Amino acid sequence: MTLRLLEFVVAGNEASDLLPVRSAPLLRAHGARRGFWTVLDEGPVEQCLALLLELDDGRWVAHHVAADAGAENGRTEDGEALAHHDGWVYVFGSHFGSKAGPLRPRRAFVARFREDDAAAGPVPVQVVRNRFRLHRAVNDALLKAAFIPLPPGERVRARFIGETVARGTARAKGWVSRLVPDDLPLNVEAAAFTPTGGVLLGLRFPVTTDGEPILVELTGVPGMFDPVPSWPQASGAYVLTGVTPPGALAGFRAITPTDDGGYAAIVGSIDALGKGSVLLDDHPAGGEVTSRHVRFPPPGDGHLVPGEVVAELAPFHHVEGVAECGGQSFYVTDEDHRVALWVG
Repeated sequence: MTLRLLEFVVAGNEASDLLPVRSAPLLRAHGARRGFWTVLDEGPVEQCLALLLELDDGRWVAHHVAADAGAENGRTEDGEALAHHDGWVYVFGSHFGSKAGPLRPRRAFVARFREDDAAAGPVPVQVVRNRFRLHRAVNDALLKAAFIPLPPGERVRARFIGETVARGTARAKGWVSRLVPDDLPLNVEAAAFTPTGGVLLGLRFPVTTDGEPILVELTGVPGMFDPVPSWPQASGAYVLTGVTPPGALAGFRAITPTDDGGYAAIVGSIDALGKGSVLLDDHPAGGEVTSRHVRFPPPGDGHLVPGEVVAELAPFHHVEGVAECGGQSFYVTDEDHRVALWVG
């Protein structure tokens, strides 16, 4: 596949995920014929929303979107995944931590905003910091799953779970009760709503013991934003088969719905090379993995979901988003201090 590169500078930051714009008023406001949302992965969510737009004259531009999260301004970080539902754009935090741990409560959040609101003025953003409730729901689902997740090494468990509990206990945080010593640290990198209103979360970590990517379906995500919030429940856990290179570990990097009712995704490394990842110290087979564009059908009755490889994206290790529009594939990559959009 031949790819064309479009480069942008957006707040001196790197991009995560790629979500097609659905709002006609938003496109008209910018004189654009199409566009994509991306989320910048360093800083609070209200400072990290951006549009990549193809204008009516064919030029591509980037627009850093002004937003306001009210009382939650400055209280989140590491937005990773974007998804559409009922006129809202949802942003999911990684629920992870730094490369050496511990887990960071600021990353355990879900935010949303009305897409049409971005056509004028600062966008009001609703933020719910779930205080590890999603961590608990997903871990409980993995305990019951019909497959075995790859266990973290002792150092990973100590850094990500043990240190998080110790810090929370020292600060008398109520969320400590939602973590237990045998938990798996979660790295949420991908999300897509299903036609029935559930959310498929794609995990970068953990993967299965065979190195295959894991999906967990949540129900009730919009209820988090009710005046009296209700909390999501996990309704299923699945394995994406047939897309992991032999001898490697591959996690999700992005998911997007396709026109035929299925999903496209990016799979790749479980963590970045050369940045002090304790995950890769324990699982080096998860590092030297280049990105792949894959497709898969909606999960069915069983836990195995067959996938197919659409494109090998070597030499890229860091493809963070994918969209399929008008017969073209679009990819966004995690680059130092720039946003790189590739068109194929």
